[in-house]
Amino acid sequence: MGNCVSLEMSSDGNGRHIDEANLEALHKAMQELNERRDDLLRRVTIEEDKGFQRLGQVQGWFSKVEGVESQVNDLLESRSKQTKRLCLCGYCSLHFISGCSYGRKVLKKLNEVEGLLTNGVFEVLTERSFKPKGEKKHIQSPIGLTERLEMVYCQLQLYSRRTFGLYGIGGIGKTTLLASINNFFLETVNDFEVVIWVVVSNDLQYLSIQDQILRRLSLDKDWEQDTEEERAYKIHSILKGRKFMLLLDDLGSKVELTKVGVPPITYQNGSVILFTTRSKEVCIDMEAAVGIEVKRLSIAESWELFQKQLGDNTLNSHPDIPALARVVAGKCNGLPLALNVIGKTMAQKKTVQEWSHAITALNLPSEEFLLSNEGGVLPLLMVSYDSLESAKVKSCFLYCSLFPEDCEIEKNELIEYWLCEGFIDGDRDKDGANKEGLDIINLLVSSHLLMNGGVTTKVKMHGVVREMALWIATNFGKENEILCVKSGVWLQQIPEDIISSKVVRRMSFMNNQIAEISCSLECPDLSTLLLQNNKLVDISGEFFRFMPAVVVLDLSENKRLIGLPEEISNLGSLQYLNLSHTGIKSLPVGLKALRKLIYLNVDYTYKLRSIVGIVMSLQNLQVLKFYNSGICIDAILLEELQLLEHLKLLKATVDDAVSLERIQAVDRLASSIQSLCLRKMSAAVVVLNTVALRGLQRLVIRNCKILEIKIDWESKEKREVLPSTSSPSFKNLSSILISDLEGPRDLTWLAFAQNLVYLHVMRSSSIEEIINKEKGISIRSAHRHFVAPFRKLEYLTVTDMDELKIICGYPRAPRKLTEFTVRNCPKLPRDNGESSGWIGEE
Repeated sequence: MGNCVSLEMSSDGNGRHIDEANLEALHKAMQELNERRDDLLRRVTIEEDKGFQRLGQVQGWFSKVEGVESQVNDLLESRSKQTKRLCLCGYCSLHFISGCSYGRKVLKKLNEVEGLLTNGVFEVLTERSFKPKGEKKHIQSPIGLTERLEMVYCQLQLYSRRTFGLYGIGGIGKTTLLASINNFFLETVNDFEVVIWVVVSNDLQYLSIQDQILRRLSLDKDWEQDTEEERAYKIHSILKGRKFMLLLDDLGSKVELTKVGVPPITYQNGSVILFTTRSKEVCIDMEAAVGIEVKRLSIAESWELFQKQLGDNTLNSHPDIPALARVVAGKCNGLPLALNVIGKTMAQKKTVQEWSHAITALNLPSEEFLLSNEGGVLPLLMVSYDSLESAKVKSCFLYCSLFPEDCEIEKNELIEYWLCEGFIDGDRDKDGANKEGLDIINLLVSSHLLMNGGVTTKVKMHGVVREMALWIATNFGKENEILCVKSGVWLQQIPEDIISSKVVRRMSFMNNQIAEISCSLECPDLSTLLLQNNKLVDISGEFFRFMPAVVVLDLSENKRLIGLPEEISNLGSLQYLNLSHTGIKSLPVGLKALRKLIYLNVDYTYKLRSIVGIVMSLQNLQVLKFYNSGICIDAILLEELQLLEHLKLLKATVDDAVSLERIQAVDRLASSIQSLCLRKMSAAVVVLNTVALRGLQRLVIRNCKILEIKIDWESKEKREVLPSTSSPSFKNLSSILISDLEGPRDLTWLAFAQNLVYLHVMRSSSIEEIINKEKGISIRSAHRHFVAPFRKLEYLTVTDMDELKIICGYPRAPRKLTEFTVRNCPKLPRDNGESSGWIGEE
């Protein structure tokens, strides 16, 4: 296609001077570009279905086409308007000048479209997924694992059939052994392309198994709406040409792998399936080459593990305790779970009387546990439960059983549940945290009754410990009706047998497939109702009519839920309402009646545009979250927020620099901000005040045009400057994400985030340096107590940064940096094959 470079305007007797040839050429070029885009998109989609990921330059080209398309459409739509103006007014008019400008815009856009056509030729569209080979698992007690791992590895080499089972009673260490196998094949050189970890639910839900497999295999592909058969096809398409290891934890019965979509396992393709189960019969049903029994720890191994949990201080606290400790260790019957949990419990016991009492308790297991299916380990764990220091700690522990097995629970959300249930006091620190709740979580983790999750903000509960908690919570199975836990079992609707339960106190239907609720629950004693992560589209008003005692209602992660009925006003006792990650478009007026509400979360509700008129009625609110939502603080909302006298924690979104400045001028409000999202903000300068935003922990800057970000540390209310001995840095800011930021050439202001742990910068084309060396030195000269930037940084990601040349001008990369990801940054130097950009990196 030939380029049109002339700016001369064609004219007829009426004064028309718009170059029709350029307009026609632009129209045709845009048509060709759209066709090119559609063809490439089809090819990319086919590759992505096979598990590949589109290249950054391909995605960048798609984004540019999308942007230029709307601009060309605007020009073409104004075509007749411009022609009419010129015909009426002739050359010697302002409209003639406007027409000339229009002509230049047409020519400029034509050149841009033709440039995209020229650049839209790709030999390669995708690459192998950057998704990690697998996920490393945390292992608490490596004692005895080496020998077990070697035994399993030998079995893998001996048999041509490639399916193996690990069986043994609950708490004997099957999951730990499987986790060590997972880590071994991730950390050693081998031919496996992917290692997939799946937790199998007790009632064998195939959709859940497929969901976990697809999360490991796919990056951004949305399969949630696919049928079981469609998911199976995708899994089979991705795995059939790959050598994989599939690890299935906690099988209760046979899994039909063909139904899941897993290709046949043969010696030729080299793939392996390993599973754990409590039943040897399941190994036979799964046609395992061999069922490997996971045996108890030896006496020596048991004592080594028990000593490790006790610690020397306890062992040396009295001469008789070592002998008593050996007796207690022997009572644990070589079960690692019991040794861990009881060992941590007994670490607090430093008198002979306490140890003697524990031995007596272990000799007399309760009658209820002797009748249970896990009579071996549960009575042992009961000793640790009985040792919890108070009734409130026990209540907090039992509440955790509402969550599915292996489910990671956010610590802060768990504490909010406990607080609203009345288990703990409602006192909060200045940063909105509840110290009592955090102390209880730390106690439960140190006692091994809870485990740390994959990230530091989450915890989870061992499956056997959860069984014990459910057993105790229902009075040892005698009062099953007071607790309804159907979490993660893929329910389609609320079971009819509990709709009119007069005695049920807590219900958990989280992580299911419930799409509609039309029933009416007549549950006068119900206090907690967990419905998060379902497929909810509609909830009838009848549902909320007869639940007067509910204090916790969690509806989060229901992305298709667009509204709530006005009858929610019947929940007069409600204190906790979570609507985050939903499609909610507006809040019902009935919400104003919930005067006891202390927690409202509408984070990530992109369709929700306003909460004005609602929040001002909720005078007891302590926690309000609308971070990364469609709600932005303006003058009216700011006025209403100032009326919330009890507000301690705020997560907010702002799209206007003036509003941001006004917020920072209200100290009580600004200091309560824990997470802040600046979105679609356009300003020459944006000022962030470290004194006003002293509680800030997470900052997101997205789709903004800001030439400069400045840091200020003057108190806006007291008009005082910090003393020279005080740090002007953000004391709590640990996570920053910057995406699609236009304007600045560097981000040296990040030097004021001295405690930064997570930094992610992406698609910000003007940025050449993250930290400019000269500016950084200037900041350190002014603030002598400042350390070099990023000293505490652990996770750094920079992607799609066309102009980025330097990350930091300081001589060494951060010592704590554990993950450093660079992608599509063509100007960033690479040393020894690894992306760097640290000047003089050693």
